[in-house]
Amino acid sequence: MVAEFAAEIFERELNKLIEEIKLYPNEELIWKIAGGIKNAGGNLCLHLCGNLQHFIGHVMGNSGYVRNRDKEFSATNVPASELISEVEKTMKIVVSTLKSAPEIDLEEEYTAFPAHLLGKEKLTKGFFLMHLISHMDYHIGQINYHRRMIA
Repeated sequence: MVAEFAAEIFERELNKLIEEIKLYPNEELIWKIAGGIKNAGGNLCLHLCGNLQHFIGHVMGNSGYVRNRDKEFSATNVPASELISEVEKTMKIVVSTLKSAPEIDLEEEYTAFPAHLLGKEKLTKGFFLMHLISHMDYHIGQINYHRRMIA
């Protein structure tokens, strides 16, 4: 049941991410860096997609996704349409993986992420799912702020 709720939340929030990308007045602004902001909205979008496709799609769902975290932060000028396609692909993978949750034991230890970085000795898949939701929303908030500051 928790995985189904998480799937619903991921779907809702990833749709918000798509809306944030669409709200940029032009594609150049998605990649603009200004002031103390170090990551453009486009890089944060790519980071979220890579993060979720890796930690949910690959680790929990055996999707075969191979993450390139450095590229998430170094890519520039990816068209908004490609960003949106990547978010849609991510949403499909995340939702389908979590809806197959009877195969995912949420109490099982999650070893693909160092537990100590979250102040824990040990992580469960269920706990890590909740962490991923908060991580996603944190970055969507940053994208919202970036868009409003840059525009």
